[in-house]
Amino acid sequence: MADLVHPARSLWWLFEPVHSVTYFSPEGSDAFEAAGLHGGWRGYFASRAAPLGAVDAPPVIAAFFSFSPTVVERALPEVWTHASPERTLAARVEGSSAALARLLEHVEPDQVELAATALEQAAARLDCAGRVLAAANAALPRPTDLYGRLWQAATVMREHRGDGHVAALVAAGLDGCEAVVIRCAMDVRREVLQPRRGWTDEEWEAAAARLVERGWLTAEGAVTELGRIRHQSLEAATDLAAARVWENYPRSELDGLAAALKPISALCRNELPVNMLGLPGVKP
Repeated sequence: MADLVHPARSLWWLFEPVHSVTYFSPEGSDAFEAAGLHGGWRGYFASRAAPLGAVDAPPVIAAFFSFSPTVVERALPEVWTHASPERTLAARVEGSSAALARLLEHVEPDQVELAATALEQAAARLDCAGRVLAAANAALPRPTDLYGRLWQAATVMREHRGDGHVAALVAAGLDGCEAVVIRCAMDVRREVLQPRRGWTDEEWEAAAARLVERGWLTAEGAVTELGRIRHQSLEAATDLAAARVWENYPRSELDGLAAALKPISALCRNELPVNMLGLPGVKP
């Protein structure tokens, strides 16, 4: 792990692609379709929200944060008429496990076991207070399949960091659309992220105007020096919120976990068609 990058961020770069295969792999899509969740949005919102139970749109709008409320409301609670949370949870493990088994076909099972066990041990040490999605995922039964275990542990770690990131965005005074606009001004293409988050052009331009007023963006939409500093601060706050679990790990154990995850993560990154989170090594 690079010395100039916080260990919490370096490790996130490695386990995020493992989690994300469920949304981008053919196996994930097939599992959601078989469960009755036809269409990508149904699968996405149902699978991420299922640990919370058969919830309506408002808590998901709050927890997912950067999605347009209109998009969430189109999916929830209607998705639960197609597949219960229990069926959805089974489908996401089934699809993710099958995707990882394919992607990691040539990775030694012992290395996958090492990565899965290390992530499970880290997940067991998390403090999930104030982190609703992380707590809900951490409370789920442990999958029996090796690849399902790897995916589940990566998902708990990912949602824990994500909950902390939302807290940092709120503390920085950003709303959901503003957070996406500034992200795109930094390093993600608008044409990729805007439709996936569901914001209209009118909502997008209004959010950009608010960021101009605050000095984060220029009138042309470029990030100002103040905006870059503020963005770096909220990313640092996200790292800090995710760092506690790693504080007492010896450096050798952190490096061992990173070494086990690197080849696994690289294979998973190849499955991701777009880069919506600014991950290094993923197509822009």
